[in-house]
Amino acid sequence: MEYAVLNNGVKIPMLGYGVFQIPREDTKRCVLDAISAGYRSIDTAQGYYNEDAVGEAITACGIPRDELFLTTKIWISNGGYEKAKASIDESLRKLQTDYVDLMLIHQPFNDYYGSYWAMEEAYRAGKIRAIGVSNFMPDRFIDIAGFVEVTPAVNQLEVHVFQQQKIAREILKKHETQLMAWSPLAQGKNGIFTNEALTEIGAKYGKTAAQINLRFLLQSGVVVIPKSTHKERMEENFNLFDFSLTDAEMHSLEALDLGHSQFIDHYAPDVAEMFVSAGKV
Repeated sequence: MEYAVLNNGVKIPMLGYGVFQIPREDTKRCVLDAISAGYRSIDTAQGYYNEDAVGEAITACGIPRDELFLTTKIWISNGGYEKAKASIDESLRKLQTDYVDLMLIHQPFNDYYGSYWAMEEAYRAGKIRAIGVSNFMPDRFIDIAGFVEVTPAVNQLEVHVFQQQKIAREILKKHETQLMAWSPLAQGKNGIFTNEALTEIGAKYGKTAAQINLRFLLQSGVVVIPKSTHKERMEENFNLFDFSLTDAEMHSLEALDLGHSQFIDHYAPDVAEMFVSAGKV
């Protein structure tokens, strides 16, 4: 396993397992399969509605808690100091742990300053080892980073070969904030699994296009959390550490960047309205 060191000295595995959109009834099995495959970093969220199942898996897996890296996120409806503070304790209860390794604000909506202050308080109390944000595009990230006491350790964004977040990376670098990729396989969009550039490089190393994409991200310094409900695919996604891409191959894959989201435009008014509505549910 390769690791990144966050701006507060905490080590995070470069490769983790995400449980976005995995039904609660399948989550425990999937997390146990992922841990069996070698994953030691698990990413969940209040808004995924499966924290309790992740907690069951963490308790049942037999791996010491201090060998696991656990991430969760505060949802929009829990925005603001008081609600966020209560939700942090509720997440710990569901996850069956005294602390989480990383907690993020899931979306830049509602009173995310109040939420961040609650995370800072929990961080100082030892309930969270590192704090950060998710889906904070450069403008929102600059805003929050400029007015909090604990600089975000992580910003989790959509990152893959088709959206490499080149502008955001420059901003994050200034704050020594680690970039973490959600949907690092682009959920199969743009033919990523059959892309000619990826498959040609993959043939050289005996790897799939998906593995080449993930290796590209790792070598770009991006923490990745691919998701699968199939153990054989989990194992494939984990098998990334026995080869390295050349500088020429890295440069060729940088050319695949389209420079925009393949899923959602966080600057669009209709998207903002959607998240505001979700936060009121």
